[in-house]
Amino acid sequence: MLNPEYDVTRLLDGLRREVRGVVADDRRTRALYAADGSNYRAVPDLVVVPADADELAAAVTLTAAAGAPVVVRGGGTSMAGNAIGGVVIDASRHVNRIVDIDPTSRTAVVEPGVVLTDLLAAAKPHGLAFGADPSSGSRATLGGMIANNACGAHSVAWGTTADNLLSLDLILADGTHLTVASAADRAASAARAGREGELHRALQAFVDRHELLIRRRFGQFTRQISGYALHRLLPEYGYNVAGLLSGSEGGLAATLRATVRLTELPKAKVLCVLGFPDSIASADCVPVVLRHSPLTMESINSDLVERLPAEVRDAAIHAGLPAGNAWLLVEIGGEDETAAAQAARTMLDDLRDGGSPATASLVSDPKAQAVLWRCRTDAAGLATRRADGAEAWGGWEDAAVPPERLGAYLRGLDEILGRHGLSGASYGHFGEGCMHMRIDFDLLSTRGIATYRDFVEQATDLVVELGGSVSGEHGDGRARGELLSRMYGADGVALFGELKKIWDPRGVMNPGMIVDPPRLDLAIRHDGPAKDRHVATLFDYPDDGHDFAQAQRRCVGIGKCRQSSGGVMCPSYQVTRDELHSTRGRAHLLWEMLQGDVIKDGWRSTEVRDGLDLCLSCKGCLSDCPVNVDMATYKAEFTQHFYERRPWKRPMSHWSMGWLPLWSRLASRAPGIANRFAGLQLTKRLGGIAAERDVPAFAGETFTAWFARRGSSTGGQKVVLWPDTFTNYLAPEIGRAAVAVLEAAGFEVVLPAKPVCCGLTWISTGQLSKARRVLDRSLRILEPHLTAGTPIVGLEPSCTAALRHDAPDLIVDNPLVGAAAANTRTLSELLVDAGWKPPQVGGEALVQTHCHQHAILGFDADRALMDAAGIDATVPDSGCCGLAGNFGFERSHYDLSKAVGERVLLPAVRSLPEATAVLADGFSCRTQIAQGTTRRARHLAELLADALPD
Repeated sequence: MLNPEYDVTRLLDGLRREVRGVVADDRRTRALYAADGSNYRAVPDLVVVPADADELAAAVTLTAAAGAPVVVRGGGTSMAGNAIGGVVIDASRHVNRIVDIDPTSRTAVVEPGVVLTDLLAAAKPHGLAFGADPSSGSRATLGGMIANNACGAHSVAWGTTADNLLSLDLILADGTHLTVASAADRAASAARAGREGELHRALQAFVDRHELLIRRRFGQFTRQISGYALHRLLPEYGYNVAGLLSGSEGGLAATLRATVRLTELPKAKVLCVLGFPDSIASADCVPVVLRHSPLTMESINSDLVERLPAEVRDAAIHAGLPAGNAWLLVEIGGEDETAAAQAARTMLDDLRDGGSPATASLVSDPKAQAVLWRCRTDAAGLATRRADGAEAWGGWEDAAVPPERLGAYLRGLDEILGRHGLSGASYGHFGEGCMHMRIDFDLLSTRGIATYRDFVEQATDLVVELGGSVSGEHGDGRARGELLSRMYGADGVALFGELKKIWDPRGVMNPGMIVDPPRLDLAIRHDGPAKDRHVATLFDYPDDGHDFAQAQRRCVGIGKCRQSSGGVMCPSYQVTRDELHSTRGRAHLLWEMLQGDVIKDGWRSTEVRDGLDLCLSCKGCLSDCPVNVDMATYKAEFTQHFYERRPWKRPMSHWSMGWLPLWSRLASRAPGIANRFAGLQLTKRLGGIAAERDVPAFAGETFTAWFARRGSSTGGQKVVLWPDTFTNYLAPEIGRAAVAVLEAAGFEVVLPAKPVCCGLTWISTGQLSKARRVLDRSLRILEPHLTAGTPIVGLEPSCTAALRHDAPDLIVDNPLVGAAAANTRTLSELLVDAGWKPPQVGGEALVQTHCHQHAILGFDADRALMDAAGIDATVPDSGCCGLAGNFGFERSHYDLSKAVGERVLLPAVRSLPEATAVLADGFSCRTQIAQGTTRRARHLAELLADALPD
């Protein structure tokens, strides 16, 4: 039996003897795994990260034998709260091999930790895919998808995860290994020896005994995911025991390996985007669209589109998003593009004949389709904040009804929402009647949680009345387990308990999921001390109610930061594959610091310090995270407080590189001597700099000295060229090139009257008080230009981004800071807006976009300027270069820095022909390329200046 008083220490010792992987009981690791993608929190007693499938089996068996709750976890993206508490066994980090892909039989054999996008990438060269493709596929594991019976956009055509399973290799709580299939001979199964045969005989007796009830209550429509899929044991389903396990939420057995069916990709497909006045109108057309066998029928509404980053929203409109307040993304396949487009037009004719108000566009370009799909795939994160910044939550995000009743469901749901004074942004799989939703519940107060409960109960009754399911793919877990009795009745729920005893007599496999569930309003994560801990901060957090605690509620565990490739976020996770080094992991630790019962030392927490250590402060999460977590800012804030009033504890790199603007100014007086001194191994050791790094040389003449010597031009619109530390002292040739380009474009270039600095190096090392003073002084120097509205042109992306983003949050009491942020432009932005026609540079170039430019400044102007200059630019999806300012120079970070660079960027540069230029506006990016390849990367200003007529 489950033993709530089991001996944790004894189990810990036993696991450490048998498991080579991580077995942890420390506060930091337990805090990391206390939450998933749901509203719930349950601190585990232990966390196990097995090294392979054998260790996964051993961990399950040992934990179960101790009477401890066995919680096998994949990506931790569950929105139902079914991957937390007890002994968490994380299969995602190491138990993640794609064992085999057989194109002939169209099958794959995978371990449970395989991420869906990795399987899709391996299958794509064979023209194959896995049928279920949830929007979380970049971090969802196959094991988790099996546990929840995940579905996704294409399940309307290709089926759910259960529909695409062929067999599962399992480990039972008692240590029995067995394989179950999607189709099996009942008699042969029952005749097997030992525990396996006993299990099959019990299952067959169970289904024979309850066949009538099962037929009446289960398997009524495709998205009836709630509870156990008992109907799959019926004869007409082929005695599909593997299908029964799919959706069981780890409560019956643990998956060690799965054989899955792969689907042939369509030869061609078009995306038909339908616009409607509201979601109800879009739901009403679902039966018509279904007659045309769409591959997808996904919904989004204007609330979500309005929350997209402006450049993404504009790109979506340009890609073909038609007029409307709600949209359906309908993918149609065909033998070729012409056939697919004709099928889509036939569907549109059918809609028009039926009086549908839909507007429409047909999109065949794959890049345009990708832009439109991003509107849908980011929906789960976008929906967590209303347009006015108010918080919204899951909890009623996964209900489904038969598709022909979807319109009735939405009308009824709107009425219940209005009755409770609630609102929400919706999206989902309308082709199968499943709607996802984030609602502005108040989960921070007792009264708000009572309203939440009342709403969910009424919404459940509506779903049941329409023949629906409280879960359409996310599982029941803590969020919906209690509701199963309303959906299935007491006799139906009794079947779940009976079935679980057959598989798991001691009740140790993920207890409380589906069987004997806890109340849905217990263990709400944010109903605790963290919400009331309003700590003093140096950053202002204007988008979070000026509250650091509210900022830490941004992360709802979606886990996009755990994607294994693509994007900028999160470089440290992409190398380590460790939850600790993901944006989500760091956000969870910061939240736990505020909660205070596991992480107890507040701003002095070494657990949080160590968790933030490998954050590169790249700001990729600010743009790539759907909820715009800004971990670089949180790290700077925490670091300031951690070392406050004890500066002697700071790493030496905070002094050597955090104070780089000061040392650079001193070095400029005798650059030769400074360079010799900086290159000494002793100097690097004392400064906390990696011995493997070459310290960049100080220039013989600074940019500002050159500018003063040559004098400024007159005439034309005046612009202030920002002489950042990197350009001024280390790369003055870029400043000289920028002056030439700006003057050729007709501008009069001036410099600030005195030395200025954006404070970046102090911000990135968490010396925020000093950064404030530096910024205040710089703004006073710039005041005449700011008052006059003179544009400020930045050449170094990180400094430009600091002026636009960090400065306004750091010195809110300075009235000049808003003008500085508004007036600061990149070189490309200024030139493109001015309509300047650049010289024809021509040729090909590989372009490394600086992380801060990606996150804050945008790249559209650069692309437009390069296009105008005839540069054939390739921008690899390389993410962060890995150097990231001081980070990659620090001794303890060198290995990770190089590994990040070697992931995509450095191999891409090495593969280039000599004739292809390498462009990188960021000093860090150019340095990483120079120290990792034989190539010298150049700033765009240099290429343009070289092409100017003499």
